[in-house]
Amino acid sequence: MATSEAVRQVMSGALPRFGCFNICLRNINGVVSVKSGVNTARKRSSVNAQLCTNARVSWDRRRICAFQGRSDVFHRKNHVSRFDSMSCKCQQAESFRGATAEDQHGEIFVDESDKAIPFPPNGVTSPTPDNGEFKADQQLKHEDGGFGSNSKATAARKSKGSTQKSKANLIEEEAWTLIKNSMVYYCNNPIGTIASNDPSSPSTLNYDQVFIRDFIPSGIAFLLKGEYDIVRNFILYTLQLQSWEKTMDCYSPGQGLMPASFKVRTVPLEGDDFATEDVLDPDFGDAAIGRVAPVDSGLWWIILLRAYGKCSGDVSVQERVDVQTGIKMILKLCLADGFDMFPTLLVTDGSCMIDRRMGIHGHPLEIQALFYSALLGAREMLAPEEASADLARALNNRLVALSFHIREYYWIDSRKLNEIYRYRTEEYSYDAVNKFNIYPDQIPSWLMGFMPSTGGYLIGNLQPAHMDFRFFSLGNLWSIVSSLATDEQSHAILDLIESKWDELVAEMPFKICYPALEGQEWQIIAGSDPKNTPWSYHNGGSWPTLLWQLTVACIKLNRPEIAAKAVEVAEKRISMDNWPEYYDTKRARFIGKKAQLYQTWSAAGYLVAKLLLADPSAAKNLVNEEDSELVNALSCMISASPRRKRGWKNQILV
Repeated sequence: MATSEAVRQVMSGALPRFGCFNICLRNINGVVSVKSGVNTARKRSSVNAQLCTNARVSWDRRRICAFQGRSDVFHRKNHVSRFDSMSCKCQQAESFRGATAEDQHGEIFVDESDKAIPFPPNGVTSPTPDNGEFKADQQLKHEDGGFGSNSKATAARKSKGSTQKSKANLIEEEAWTLIKNSMVYYCNNPIGTIASNDPSSPSTLNYDQVFIRDFIPSGIAFLLKGEYDIVRNFILYTLQLQSWEKTMDCYSPGQGLMPASFKVRTVPLEGDDFATEDVLDPDFGDAAIGRVAPVDSGLWWIILLRAYGKCSGDVSVQERVDVQTGIKMILKLCLADGFDMFPTLLVTDGSCMIDRRMGIHGHPLEIQALFYSALLGAREMLAPEEASADLARALNNRLVALSFHIREYYWIDSRKLNEIYRYRTEEYSYDAVNKFNIYPDQIPSWLMGFMPSTGGYLIGNLQPAHMDFRFFSLGNLWSIVSSLATDEQSHAILDLIESKWDELVAEMPFKICYPALEGQEWQIIAGSDPKNTPWSYHNGGSWPTLLWQLTVACIKLNRPEIAAKAVEVAEKRISMDNWPEYYDTKRARFIGKKAQLYQTWSAAGYLVAKLLLADPSAAKNLVNEEDSELVNALSCMISASPRRKRGWKNQILV
């Protein structure tokens, strides 16, 4: 197995040891576990011991003690198992080594400019209401509307435009400050950003952890600014968490699953009263609300890995043996055979950004769009090997089947809607028109008024006798970015967004889904979830972080004015409102009733949008262009007869 080979290389010295700690590899029930080396010699230099002791109080040494405290174990355990945490001795080296197939002795170091930022004992800086950097709007309040006495209208407009530009620059600076203050360090290396740094919140829950999906916009913002180290560190350290053994009631998830989040904690070093060590404590859903495994984490990890290589030009990371192994493990987990008849990925409810019960179990569009993008990225990055021939063939076949399935059966516009309205049911035939036995009475009344004469979108979910007609923003936007949707469909999605601006944007971009579940639907489908009440949180709430996906999609289709308009809407409030996680009500008029403030990915989503609008050419590093090989294969499928379609796998991309 690829995993066993990687382990053998580490043990034999073919691969350098990772991080600033000694790795001891032990096999527990066939799963690789990582344990820090423990020096039991009592004659260790007192200077070294003192360094580790002072790490928790001396900031000039800049040792890492992120999220200190011995009682705040995020799994609520009283003891940290050596096999449940990645450990690092603070006094060890401050760099880590990576290996590629050609060069196994490369080093990466933390940029000194990152180290220069002072951090308090918990690893993050809490913004205060009096902090000028977090009150850009207040600094300019005396300038708003201050031109009433000026008789020269042209000069007034020029001054007003200058003021608005200055205000936007201050908002950007404020957003960068928020992200920098949310950075988390491990062994003196920046490895991510926490979800939220809200000083007013009475309970942090798990918002003080680094989430894979939440870090993506932060990581892309750093890449666009040329700060590559934190993204590289994040990719490599989270990779070390991938194959850990985690259980839920004596059951372990499949190898290849990436954690939903992790937390850095500083704990006493066993056997040494004068030393501490940092540990990475991951959550694979075993501590999450609802105990749902994060299907999207591995997909986002591959997408970020590709973006890192494209932006930095450093392909050595994706060529590393352990990274290649990690990609293959994710693919094998996603491409495993099952009972499903469809090429779409079958998941449970709450396994993506919408991580609570919202009726998206089955084949939600968001997962399919990320799945398609990750498959394309993996195909680019996988090294050509004979052992990977079967995996490459399975990957190519899945890409063709998935794109055909989504484009053909998920798409809806006024013409398709009228076709469904006239569907015949109970068809038994290979060439049936109503293949999924969809009943016309399922068409909701709101859809008749929502569907414009020009424009359309990809529905949220498709299963036998069930179509979820809700508009899910992330799935549709990422279908544009990844080229899962055709060029014609992609433009139609943006046409719909423009025509339904008041419903999807209104006073703050962007609705996570439309419409909200209300009344009996909310009670049955959402389980009367008090956090997902109508037009709140995942049930029709507005999420500023979606700005960056909207911007990438608009730039790809050469329609950046749509994204620019949405950014202008966001700038009117988002800083003044202290960067909320989400907004409530149909028009996004209120800050979410349970929203965290100073939400990192709200700031990061805004920054990525601004950076891309300033330099649209950078978006090419994030998008997937239409693949001519896939287009040809799709043409073969569409032109084939229903009987011949059953054998398409043997005809293409073999």
